[in-house]
Amino acid sequence: MPEDFPSEDALPGALDDQSAVTAGYLPSDGEIEASLRPKSLEDFIGQPRVREQLALVLRGATLRGGTPDHVLLSGPPGLGKTSMAMIIAGELGSALRLTSGPALERAGDLAAMLSNLVEGDVLFIDEIHRMARPAEEMLYLAMEDFRVDVVVGKGPGATSIPLDIAPFTLVGATTRSGALTGPLRDRFGFTGHMDFYEPDELQRILQRSARILGVPLDEDAAAQIAGRSRGTPRIANRLLRRVRDYAEVKADGIVTLEIAHAALAVYDVDALGLDRLDRAVLSALIRSFNGGPVGVSTLAVAVGEESATVEEVCEPFLVRAGLVARTPRGRVATAAAWEHLGLVPPADLVFGSIDVRSREPIPDLHD
Repeated sequence: MPEDFPSEDALPGALDDQSAVTAGYLPSDGEIEASLRPKSLEDFIGQPRVREQLALVLRGATLRGGTPDHVLLSGPPGLGKTSMAMIIAGELGSALRLTSGPALERAGDLAAMLSNLVEGDVLFIDEIHRMARPAEEMLYLAMEDFRVDVVVGKGPGATSIPLDIAPFTLVGATTRSGALTGPLRDRFGFTGHMDFYEPDELQRILQRSARILGVPLDEDAAAQIAGRSRGTPRIANRLLRRVRDYAEVKADGIVTLEIAHAALAVYDVDALGLDRLDRAVLSALIRSFNGGPVGVSTLAVAVGEESATVEEVCEPFLVRAGLVARTPRGRVATAAAWEHLGLVPPADLVFGSIDVRSREPIPDLHD
């Protein structure tokens, strides 16, 4: 760690003593799990468009001998935004300073971090849309002019002290790009949106992770796990570790298709990737409310969960999988949801102006 990096007390916005990481070092709960993160753009599987664009941004800055533009990475959780930030620092050969938006409650927290940056450093702010407004406003000037104004004192006697900071590259990550204010979003020179992964990409990720973890993984088993991972590498790697546990305890340690099936059944992950809570929501929607429409708060009470849990954890994937539809009157189970639970959808299953069985517009009865 550089000698000029301040202590934890001096940096309330820092995560811990490992907030400064040199290129190639990956902080994690364990060295083995950390090694699953790709270390270069070439090792990164998936997101081909973002990788191509980002490679041009980094290469151009390297040829000019300057710092790259600030980078904003958006997309759902678990798609590799943090890994991409670490790769950016690695490609530039720079140190990476990590923090998160909720940790930056005061402008002084951010000022302490910025004042200790070395030229060329990469500052990564996760969940940047959750920064406190005073810290965000200080960040505007830092991103554009590499300068911050520190206010000393209060009231009429307060004075503003300009403080120059070293040129740096900010990498912001957000799961809700729409929650970012316009002034902050406009100050990023490059914005990359991370999309959900295709099953073949997840299968390659699983095969790479299995090699690193030393897990014998059949190709059919990798395809099975990939198909239940919701298009998310984080979920794929988590399921791989749980299947590994099952294989080591219940079998000979080799993950075959049969072992993968049995392990995922133990952990309540079905063929579509739905877990126990997802199926509980579908079951309540169909069995208790005849498929809806029903409000999310009522649905949450039926499954014994908070409304926020149903809306933020379960609903996004259920909607994306075509199992639940959001209508002005409430949530509605589609025909696919009925069939997934082994039930026959009612003949009059329609909502809005779309027949969910055929997905064709319903004829206008007034014609």
